[in-house]
Amino acid sequence: MQAGYSILENGKTPPAGGIGEDCLENYFHVRMDKREVDAVSALGLAHLGDGVFELLVRARLCTAGRTSQTALHRETVRQVSAAAQAARVERLLPLLSEEERGYYHRGRNAHPHHSVPRGASPQQYARASGLETLFGALYLLGRRDRLNELFNLTMDTEEDHAP
Repeated sequence: MQAGYSILENGKTPPAGGIGEDCLENYFHVRMDKREVDAVSALGLAHLGDGVFELLVRARLCTAGRTSQTALHRETVRQVSAAAQAARVERLLPLLSEEERGYYHRGRNAHPHHSVPRGASPQQYARASGLETLFGALYLLGRRDRLNELFNLTMDTEEDHAP
């Protein structure tokens, strides 16, 4: 871990073995308790959620028969952009539990230490960060069924099925 960098919300570094060291034997099946997930910073959850969302998009595109590497890359970039994620999150908000809305708001209200990406407004970036924080939290909590359900709800539009 780099000096001065902490993944914990309280500004402290993780214990010697890390948070929930016993839950990380298989990184594809992480299962942390809520207390441990709540100790991870909103930006840490968003960082993980960004990767989770992109992996789901890539798997969806590959299973849909997209075979050209260029087409896969372009479509992945389009679907994981902050603007695209921000538009998709609006479909989810009414369906979220109170706990899920808490993670979303935590990420939306986080203040990153870098600029907003090109092609996205600060509001879009904040909503996309909220979505990524929610996905990161659900992943760490081991709620893959709910994660998959929400992902499918965000992706279920006609434009997403276009070649």
